[in-house]
Amino acid sequence: MSCSSFAQNLRNDYRADIDGLRAIAVISVIVFHAFPSLVPGGFVGVDIFFVISGYLISKHIWEELESNSFSIRTFYARRIRRIFPALIVVLAASLTFGWIILTPGEYEQLGKHTAGGAGFVANLIHWREAGYFDNAADTKPLLHLWSLGIEEQFYIFWPLILIFLWRRPHHAWWAMPALLGSSLAYSLILVQKDAVADFYSPLTRFWELGAGAILAHHVSSSHRWILPLQKYLPALGLALLGIGILSLNSQYAFPGGWAALPVLGAAMLILSGADSWVHRTFLSNKWMVWIGLISYPLYLWHWPLLSFARIMESGTPTWPVRLSLLIASFVLAWLTYRFIERPIRSGPRTRKMIWILVILMIFMLAAGETVRKFDGVTTRKLSMLNGDPQTLV
Repeated sequence: MSCSSFAQNLRNDYRADIDGLRAIAVISVIVFHAFPSLVPGGFVGVDIFFVISGYLISKHIWEELESNSFSIRTFYARRIRRIFPALIVVLAASLTFGWIILTPGEYEQLGKHTAGGAGFVANLIHWREAGYFDNAADTKPLLHLWSLGIEEQFYIFWPLILIFLWRRPHHAWWAMPALLGSSLAYSLILVQKDAVADFYSPLTRFWELGAGAILAHHVSSSHRWILPLQKYLPALGLALLGIGILSLNSQYAFPGGWAALPVLGAAMLILSGADSWVHRTFLSNKWMVWIGLISYPLYLWHWPLLSFARIMESGTPTWPVRLSLLIASFVLAWLTYRFIERPIRSGPRTRKMIWILVILMIFMLAAGETVRKFDGVTTRKLSMLNGDPQTLV
């Protein structure tokens, strides 16, 4: 099938079930962070997000290439409008709250992580510091921004690769699998030698986003052979997600080959369409769709709340506190979506708004770097809630 006919077939309406899939991803992550014993493999929700993102964004790029309307400038402007507003708010809130409760050493680290989050290199910074499952991880309020760094690093190069393949469609059938197969192979090798590097490296994670991209590229041309299997894919996809979420834990060499569970599960649910009982009744349920719509700000808010609570109590908060913080995360996520995200995304698409968001993000990067350079601003007046005088250095 030509790229032209492929892109024509890709044009379809909004799929509520994909927002439902987003809901599964974000719920698994936030419950894992708050109550890890309930969903020991809930961290695979990030891998589900990677597949969804790779699928949707690659699909949009193919469609725009077909209609001769694709623009690199427009692509990145759209990413800025999507990613920057909620992230700026969460970064600013974290720096503000950290000013009040953190020791200089803790605040210095938060400044570094704020700059890393604003510069979309958080994964590289955390890679150099420690592992995702280390004991110190839950005292890093912006640790979760590692996944956002990987996504944005992927999208620096991916549109250029798709443009190249669009212009040379006879290379697409082997080039995409070769690129992403190399990423998977590297992950399988590296996880045996350095699991932390495998977790945070963009090179070992690109295949997960790329799986969604390949899915977008082949979903139409593969339709005939999918038909006999289509009725089984939703149940099989849910089963793979369930196995990953409920069975994996921090003792597994992850991602490596284990990442195939959430990646294949998500891919099967997307590939099987939106007409099955699973899609219509479960994934497209109005509450699942609502959670999916606020999944991005929900992901951003939940971890700082849990992490700051852990710091303030010098230990794991009680389960009522953690449950309350998850509820607060939902409230903050809805407010962010309703009054910040949606107005900006649906408002006039002006250059002025893009520049405002870029300037604000640069300001957050500069603010974080300033806090780091000034050693956590040791001169500030601290109202320490849990400070040990011996740590105030």
